[in-house]
Amino acid sequence: MEDLTSTDDNDGEVNMQDESSDDDDDNMDDDGGEPKVYLPGEPVKEDEELVFDESAYIMYHQAQTGAPCLSFDVIHDNLGESRENHPLTCYVASGTQSERGHSNHVIVMKMSNLKKTSKPKKTESAEDDSESDDESDDNDDEENPELETAMLSHTGSVNRIRTSQVGETSLAATWSEKGSVYIWDLTRPLSAVNDPSIMAAYTRTEESPAPIFTFKGHQVEGFAIDWSPTTAGQLLTGDCNKFIHLWKAMEGGAWQIDQRPYTGHTSSVEDVQWSPNEPNVFASCSVDRTIRIWDARAKPSKACMITVTDAHERDVNVINWNRKEPFIVSGGDDGMIKVWDLRQMQQGKAAASFKHHTAPITSVEWNPNDSSVFAVSGSDDQISMWDLAVEADTDKAGSSDGGTIADVPPQLLFIHQGQTDIKELHWHRQLPGVLLSTAHSGFNIFRTISC
Repeated sequence: MEDLTSTDDNDGEVNMQDESSDDDDDNMDDDGGEPKVYLPGEPVKEDEELVFDESAYIMYHQAQTGAPCLSFDVIHDNLGESRENHPLTCYVASGTQSERGHSNHVIVMKMSNLKKTSKPKKTESAEDDSESDDESDDNDDEENPELETAMLSHTGSVNRIRTSQVGETSLAATWSEKGSVYIWDLTRPLSAVNDPSIMAAYTRTEESPAPIFTFKGHQVEGFAIDWSPTTAGQLLTGDCNKFIHLWKAMEGGAWQIDQRPYTGHTSSVEDVQWSPNEPNVFASCSVDRTIRIWDARAKPSKACMITVTDAHERDVNVINWNRKEPFIVSGGDDGMIKVWDLRQMQQGKAAASFKHHTAPITSVEWNPNDSSVFAVSGSDDQISMWDLAVEADTDKAGSSDGGTIADVPPQLLFIHQGQTDIKELHWHRQLPGVLLSTAHSGFNIFRTISC
């Protein structure tokens, strides 16, 4: 395993960096005063510079791949739940969108030795008390973050990729721009990123396990795809022809796919989401500006239970189902973020609406460890974090920076920037507060002081 840089002959350079340099501490104004708070959209003077404030992050790392990976998913691992002791390790499956004429891949990634951005300053007495606790961290900080990758050849660009555990096996499902949906067994590439001897053989023989199943029934490409969190091996896929198909894993590695699609949308299905606690219920959103709730037990033509028309003013791009509360969050081309209460959804009015982003929303996801918090990415190169539990503090309204901070919704916890054309984000369910995102400029993996 190499530090910082890993090279693969099939896809160029893959590297990983930590963002813990002391150089990033310089966030003062020209007079050496306190750092200024910058809000996206504000003008930047010629003598001003935007810099990374490491005090706002517990952890912050970057990773780049030779070709942009505009969709990814976190792979569940066996390293334990609720891991907060650094250094951290995580596994990711991503899919490339190479330029025309270049090959595409599913990339299995292992990011390890992910350390804290910086250490808190200690008093002399505090150093004595915590010396033993910090000894292992000090040793780990001497090492660089590391990235190992194993690739599988993919036909066409990967529109979207999602992973799931079926028994002891990690599976991935990918939507290809060629109109096919593939199922992949990730056992071999995961073994390669975990074992240098297996990686050597994997690379030397240019291994590339083929998909274990291919479905061409959609006939056109799509983006909507989701594994059921309650029923192992149950999958939904939605296409640009407005159709949704239900998959079920069978014994012996076979897959049963209902050839009768779920119908109701009048335009491209952009996202689908299974209910986290009801095995037969799922939601979908579409270019037709609707959000629909379905009952998979009914005939596909009659399965739609609730339709929210004009859920957004433009295309509804993404939705995400809260795992603990009866809420769905949605994001659209109108830049709006909306929270829907399932108990009142038939009324067609969102429980909450937020307008912060200035471009289409590309990804939304609830924090699995805090049911009031969700994260949003947009084409305006921002990731925003929101907490519905926060209420406005009327005593402090209008008290800072000429009123600019007071104009920010009180539920807005954090704004993360530094990536170009952000496409997707995911919370890591086993690493509390850790968020991963992908963009044309590469991956970020970070945890803020807000979560």
